[in-house]
Amino acid sequence: MPRRFVTWFAPLALVFALAACGSDDEPSGGGSEAGGGTMAIITVDPSNPYWKAEVDTAVSQAEKLGYKTTVNAHSNDADKQNQFIDAAISRKVKAIILDPAGADESVGAVQKATDAGIPVLLVNAEISKQGVAKSQIVSNNAQGATVGAQEWAKQVGEGDYVELYGNPTDNNAKVRSDGYAEVLSQFPDLKRVQKETANWDRAEGKAKMETMLQANPDIKGVVAGNDEMALGAIQALKDSNKLEQVKVLGFDGNQDAVDAVAAGEMVATVLQPIVQATTLAVKQADSFVKDKKTGAASEKQALDCVLVTKENAGDLNNFVLSGS
Repeated sequence: MPRRFVTWFAPLALVFALAACGSDDEPSGGGSEAGGGTMAIITVDPSNPYWKAEVDTAVSQAEKLGYKTTVNAHSNDADKQNQFIDAAISRKVKAIILDPAGADESVGAVQKATDAGIPVLLVNAEISKQGVAKSQIVSNNAQGATVGAQEWAKQVGEGDYVELYGNPTDNNAKVRSDGYAEVLSQFPDLKRVQKETANWDRAEGKAKMETMLQANPDIKGVVAGNDEMALGAIQALKDSNKLEQVKVLGFDGNQDAVDAVAAGEMVATVLQPIVQATTLAVKQADSFVKDKKTGAASEKQALDCVLVTKENAGDLNNFVLSGS
């Protein structure tokens, strides 16, 4: 969520593999080992629509290029991430597409794969060191937070508001929060009265929203670091019969949020171009496998986000804007 500046010693039961995409032991896909080899895809949590789109895109693009794929999810657990990186190294995969579990926490794991001669390409989140991964492809979170906050402020006008913050180890959470704050500080009639961490999760967002409503029953708005937290807040507001008086802002552009915008339940969300970013990561990985170059001008690459309001909500489908 989603990212961010964003490390095996657990039982095999901890290993998350998507059955449809293949397991560690049984890679799926169209390529053969003698042809493309295997590309390891390590994500955060495919139960979240944002990360599911990331996984689906990576698998589809890799298989189109002739690779088999494995998929694992670390749930922002650096130790699980280490396990999956170690397994990928042992398997001698051709490349790793990684959505990292923390900016600082992931540097060692990426370095280990790089030292083993396996290129790692990061998508959605950064790590706190350059020159280790081959690419770091992220959404322009500061730009996205700016356009989202500007639209939300215009709709709210004045009053108290609260904020739902993402995972503290994920630099995207801080970048978005800082972006909101920078814009909203320019509106003296808007006042943030509470900020709670909900770890990108819908259920946590609902629970934290319920708590904040008890302390601040007359709020006029909610800014959330991602759509899942925003959707949890909307449910809490519905349960309290307060949704009509409170304007909610999300971030990611997942389909449930886009539908909520279209229905007037959410003021806006900010589309992260995760499909575009993941497609680029896989193509650059393939390029590096073949030519030892990604083809990109720089390691760090930021893609601008798109504001989603009622006017263009109908043009989005599963993180893809019509015509893009």
